[in-house]
Amino acid sequence: MSFPDKDARAKCWTARDEYWACLDKHAPDYQCTSQAPEPKECIQLRKLYQQGCPSQWVKHFDRKRTYDQFKQKMAKGYEPLNETK
Repeated sequence: MSFPDKDARAKCWTARDEYWACLDKHAPDYQCTSQAPEPKECIQLRKLYQQGCPSQWVKHFDRKRTYDQFKQKMAKGYEPLNETK
């Protein structure tokens, strides 16, 4: 795939933002990089996100969201060793 033009990038970012908004609403602790099942409310938005963005971008954005969630937990004083599963 060639580098996306301005319209393709905007479409990608919009699809990503809509998908992330769905996750924030229905499963705020869901991490895209985990092997956990996706929330069923967001599956269709995930497909649109994957179709609208280059696969390397999807991988990057998923890692970024997971890292941003981690940073937010650390800012609150998150102690990963005390978390129970």
